[in-house]
Amino acid sequence: MTLSTKPLKRTQSLHEQTYAVLRNAILSGELAVGMRIVETQLAEQLQVSRTPIREAIRQLQRENLITTDGNGALRVATLSVSDAVQLYDCRISLEQLSVSEACRNATPERLSALELVVQRAEKSQGLPSSQFTSYQLLHLDYEFHRLLAESSANQWLVQILDQVFDKMALLRLRTMEHNPRVLEIRSEHRRIYEAIRDRDPVSATQAIQYHLISSKERVIQAIKQLDQAQEL
Repeated sequence: MTLSTKPLKRTQSLHEQTYAVLRNAILSGELAVGMRIVETQLAEQLQVSRTPIREAIRQLQRENLITTDGNGALRVATLSVSDAVQLYDCRISLEQLSVSEACRNATPERLSALELVVQRAEKSQGLPSSQFTSYQLLHLDYEFHRLLAESSANQWLVQILDQVFDKMALLRLRTMEHNPRVLEIRSEHRRIYEAIRDRDPVSATQAIQYHLISSKERVIQAIKQLDQAQEL
């Protein structure tokens, strides 16, 4: 278990810095889903005592990004099919509100930002993985959906969705590693964007439903295949 980071500076709270480093490592896939978390190793790599490590781990446990396995070992959370179903059901409900409100409230600047993210995703099609990684594609997906939430002008919705997006990252990182096609953000994102640009809440709601339901089916199928492979 290694982290590609420099020793932490003492100008800020060590707990906050440690938490930020570990959270970013988990959500970027640097600390892989299911990987064991060893306090002593982390303390050595970050050159801090075990106290800020433990505080950061407790915070990440509260966020369900780190869990304890049957033997009591700390591990990066592995989400099940049931977790995936529930998270997607939350997203489908919340993001229908997101796009509906975005049709009313999206500013020209937000629309331009949405279009730019869609164009960047479209340009990634056909590029080799060495030029456009799964994590970069995931980040584009996150950018698009967070811009949708921000365009709704509902800050509570943004905060709630941020919590869901973190857990979704764990699902996507695990499944995309084995099947990059799980994430379809090119044609599906464009349809959502165009409906919002046209201020058409009915079409926008239909487009986000189709996108998330299709994504849900792809991810669940991928998790089932991974689980079956591990049982062999």
